[in-house]
Amino acid sequence: MAYAKVKYDLDDGVAIITMNDPATLNAISVEMTEEMTDAFSRAAREARSVVLTGEGRSFSSGANLASGAPPLDAEGRPDLGARLETTFNPFVNMLRDLPIPYVSAVNGAAAGIGCSFALLGDLIVAGESAYFLQAFRRIGLVPDGSATYHLPRMIGRARAMEMMLLGERIAARTAHEWGLINRCVADAELMSTAKALASELAKGPVALGMIRRLAWASLDNTWEAQLNAERQAQREAGLSEDFREGVAAFFQKRPANFKGA
Repeated sequence: MAYAKVKYDLDDGVAIITMNDPATLNAISVEMTEEMTDAFSRAAREARSVVLTGEGRSFSSGANLASGAPPLDAEGRPDLGARLETTFNPFVNMLRDLPIPYVSAVNGAAAGIGCSFALLGDLIVAGESAYFLQAFRRIGLVPDGSATYHLPRMIGRARAMEMMLLGERIAARTAHEWGLINRCVADAELMSTAKALASELAKGPVALGMIRRLAWASLDNTWEAQLNAERQAQREAGLSEDFREGVAAFFQKRPANFKGA
């Protein structure tokens, strides 16, 4: 697929995906999401970790409200939920189920569904000038992109309610204090920090993808189901070349050279 709204780069096992519509502050349209879906699929095939960021002054200003009329329901009324069902929900499901680790590098605004995409990262790095905004109440809509699922689990019900009901900006430093993100760094250090984390992940074993999927599964599983999921994943990890290399490196007292297989 040729990209018009996304840039894709591969650097030493790290895929860097950049939302590339700076004129709209990277407002997210169906077209951009389809391109990101393709880019993340490509990353899963050829990279060992992935970074998502935004071109220019903003990570993303949210949904592109000027990108065309919404689909109509059976009675001819606009159905904004249809775009979630056909485009945005499959994309966030893809992010949840990635076989490789995912790092968000948040510059400027991460608003609306762009906030949701940012907060789905396994590791989330934000520049000091960045902020997170659940802007939906301002236009009479509800949070989407999985925000109502992951926000209460990330920062608790009270703070999640505050973000969603009041629609106030949460500065990067506050987000870090709340445990919403992993790092708050100087703006000039944002991409170097994100790339360093992604590079470290890219050097890791194939088990890292299993770990991230287990962590997501734990949000819904019972105790018994999670123990069983660990058992199945451990069997898979134990059959990997990386496990054999890790054990050999341990006994030979040297760093492991994982291949991601």
